[in-house]
Amino acid sequence: MRALANGNSGASDFVRPGHVFPLVAKEGGVLMRSGHTEACVDLCRLAGLPPVGVLAELMNDDGTVMHGAELAAFAQRHTLQRISIAELIAYRQARDKLIERVGEFPVESAIGTLTGYAFLTPFDAVHHMAFVHGRIGDGANILTRLHRANIIADVFGGAKRIHQTLERFKAEGRGVLVLLRDGTAGVPVISIPKSSDTASGEARTRQWREIGLGAQILKDLGVNSIRLITSSRPTTYVGLSGFGIEIVGTEPMEG
Repeated sequence: MRALANGNSGASDFVRPGHVFPLVAKEGGVLMRSGHTEACVDLCRLAGLPPVGVLAELMNDDGTVMHGAELAAFAQRHTLQRISIAELIAYRQARDKLIERVGEFPVESAIGTLTGYAFLTPFDAVHHMAFVHGRIGDGANILTRLHRANIIADVFGGAKRIHQTLERFKAEGRGVLVLLRDGTAGVPVISIPKSSDTASGEARTRQWREIGLGAQILKDLGVNSIRLITSSRPTTYVGLSGFGIEIVGTEPMEG
C-alpha cells in the first residue's frame, strides 16, 4: 500500500498478477459517484493524506457480510468511528460544488416551451442539460426523469422515452428531464448494447444510478423530492439522500 501511495513508484515495482484488486475513483469523488471507492479516496484527501486507500468488507463468522446493526456493534466493540457515504456527501456538498450552471434557454417541444439549463463540470467541456416543464415551485414531489443520452435511440429511434416522459409532464403540469451525456465525468462509458445483453445492461444501469451528477443538477434547480420515471425495475439510488434529494416514489415507463 505504501508503494501505491508513493508517486515515484512504477509498474516495475509491483509483481503481476497480484492479489490486490486496484480500483480507480471517479474525479470529483462522492459528489460525482457515491461509491465506496470514491468515499475512501475522499476521506484520504480530507485527512491531508495521499489519495490512496484500502477497502475491505467486514465479515461475520458464517461468511456473510456485516450490515447495519452488525457494523454498529463491531465499531462500538473496537471503539471505531463510523461515517456513511450519505454523511460524506452532505459534508462535501456544503463545501464543494462540482457543477456550474452556464446557460438558460427556451426549448420548443411537443408539449410547449420548456426551460432548458446547461451545466458543466470541471472535468470536461461537455454540457449536461435539464429541461423543465411548468414551475418547480417548492421543489417537492417533482415528476423527474434522469435520462442518459443515447444517440441511436434518441436520434434514430424516435426518442420514445423522451416523448413518453414529456406526455407525463403534460398530464402532471410540471416535471424535470435531466439529460446526462455518456462518457463524461460521472457518466460511465458503455458499449453499444446487444439484445442478449440484458444482465450486463442492468448492471450498467445500476452503475449509472450511483452517480451524483444528476442529483447535483436537481439540487441546483431547487428540487428536493422526486417521483422518478424509470424504464427498468426499481433500484436503490445510492447517495441521493446525501444531496437532500428524496425519492417519494417510482413510476414505470411503458414499453
